[in-house]
Amino acid sequence: MRAVTGRSGLALRWRRHLVRGVALGLGALLLSSLPWLWTTMGAYGHVYDEAEAPTADVVIVLGTAVAADGRQPGDRLAGRLETAAALVHSERARVVLVSGDGGGTSGDEPAVMTSYLTERLGVDPGRVVADPFGLDTYDSCARAREVYGVERALIVTQSYHLSRAVTLCRHLGLDVDGVAARCSGCGSAVLVGKAVREYFASGKAAWDAFRRRPPAVHSPANPGIQDALKG
Repeated sequence: MRAVTGRSGLALRWRRHLVRGVALGLGALLLSSLPWLWTTMGAYGHVYDEAEAPTADVVIVLGTAVAADGRQPGDRLAGRLETAAALVHSERARVVLVSGDGGGTSGDEPAVMTSYLTERLGVDPGRVVADPFGLDTYDSCARAREVYGVERALIVTQSYHLSRAVTLCRHLGLDVDGVAARCSGCGSAVLVGKAVREYFASGKAAWDAFRRRPPAVHSPANPGIQDALKG
């Protein structure tokens, strides 16, 4: 009888430890997911497909890697630019702000973006303004507001990145709506990998927003957007 009771007591203690471990694990998962939930909920109601995009004077295109030759956009960057050009041609936007890393490891993102928009996609060069110091999503949003004086805009990037971009920009004082960019070559494996990356990137985004990190590069006010809108 004692042996049975001892085994029962041991099993009960193991069950308690298991329940406690599961509860702690779920709590840790919920805590670590708060930044991702913040970026997801912050963009709720502000994300659109290209065909349903609202209107704004400015469309911001976020930079990413250019092609190996350093002169053409990579597939995902080309998709963003094609979407932005379509918004301009359909009169949903008037001016394009291309924001990326002018000294990126793959090449000069804003220069490539500008030439692709104007030479391949038929956007008037006078309607394109380049920010070479949009070193990451946070900096692109902050500089659009602080340096280029943008208050209302559309922002274009792929769907997996869009919630983080919209939430950061809105947190920094821009009235933005996100438009999902075309994504050639975005198969399920790519989308899953990007979704995982975004889950972890949301932690840095929340931390940058919480401490109101200044942009990496400080610049004086630039009237380029206002001048382009007058043209």
